[in-house]
Amino acid sequence: MRTAPPLSRRALLTAAAASVTAGVTAAAAPSQAPAAHRSPPSAAFAGFRTVGRVKEAADGSVRYTWPGIAFEGRFRGTGVGVVLDDSVNDYDVRIDGTTVGTLVTPGRTTSWVEGLADTEHTVRLVKRTESPWAAGRFGGFVAARGGKILAAPAARSRQIEFIGDSFTAGYGNASDTRDCSANGGVDRNSNADLAFGALTARKLGADHQQNAFSGRGMVRNYNGGDPGTDYRTYYDRALLNVAGDVWRKPRGWRPQVVVIGLGINDFSTPLRPGEPWATQSELIAAYTSAYHGFLDKLRARYGSRTFLVVSATPVSGTAFAETTQGIVEDRNARGDGRVSHWHYDDPGLDRLGCDWHPSLHDHRIISGLLDRHLATLPLTW
Repeated sequence: MRTAPPLSRRALLTAAAASVTAGVTAAAAPSQAPAAHRSPPSAAFAGFRTVGRVKEAADGSVRYTWPGIAFEGRFRGTGVGVVLDDSVNDYDVRIDGTTVGTLVTPGRTTSWVEGLADTEHTVRLVKRTESPWAAGRFGGFVAARGGKILAAPAARSRQIEFIGDSFTAGYGNASDTRDCSANGGVDRNSNADLAFGALTARKLGADHQQNAFSGRGMVRNYNGGDPGTDYRTYYDRALLNVAGDVWRKPRGWRPQVVVIGLGINDFSTPLRPGEPWATQSELIAAYTSAYHGFLDKLRARYGSRTFLVVSATPVSGTAFAETTQGIVEDRNARGDGRVSHWHYDDPGLDRLGCDWHPSLHDHRIISGLLDRHLATLPLTW
């Protein structure tokens, strides 16, 4: 639930060699060392598609800040290069569905995966970390000598958008201790691709957006921080660090489900002197009004057929869940039957992620709870 930038980060590349799997023979971990025989990056990259919000540049590269942004491609040959310019974020590289390495704040480089079987492969690059203060840049995939970048994979017909805070982002989920000061800090221990939303999307074979911003609430941020802003200040942006930026929704982005998880930061800390709300009742009234406005925005953007799932947890006491339940009941009473309430909790949650956040174990549990909730909706996808 933090809002401040992470601890200083080292420009490292850590990766484990891939296991031998079908179509992959002793794949080497990504390498950043340039070599003369490799195909140089071109100004016009083709052969990849984006999952998530990005800002396209004239040279074919894209910039982005939200967590969980993914790039998917196909190639033929024994290796593939990943062109990046990013000294802030961490990434996982997957070949044919297997994670072959993690790029830790790679900088401006082309990282290579080589030693593959000379056949067709899929490649996926996913942004593990949050960076609302800085944009990363992806320049595309390039093939090793003798290989070829193929047409990008087709978009999936199922689509889900996840809106939320640190729980949705996967903040500190890869840690096994709540104090992450001695094991790399929050960023080294965060993996958006293993957060509950990403897990559920994979099980459903769906594309997804992970529009999460740690520490932000619907009307109030964690401990009253950064007054005058909240999650809604940033939701419409592709680049969170650019004031006034506006994400242009692609024609093909039409999620059948939007899962909203905003309220932990609104209610988890006591009101402080000088905040706009003198009492919790005033905060609840402001939160309720803003939430209805936000749902109206989603309805206008995605239409009446999209299911809006309003989620809550017991982390912030009873006010959060009771208020969101009331919001959903109000929407249903107005005739919108495609708004549902998902209150999730489980005695098996250990909250061993950084700063008492859900662990990888917890995210698997939460994903299962979400799966069961979605199964109750009359989805026709």
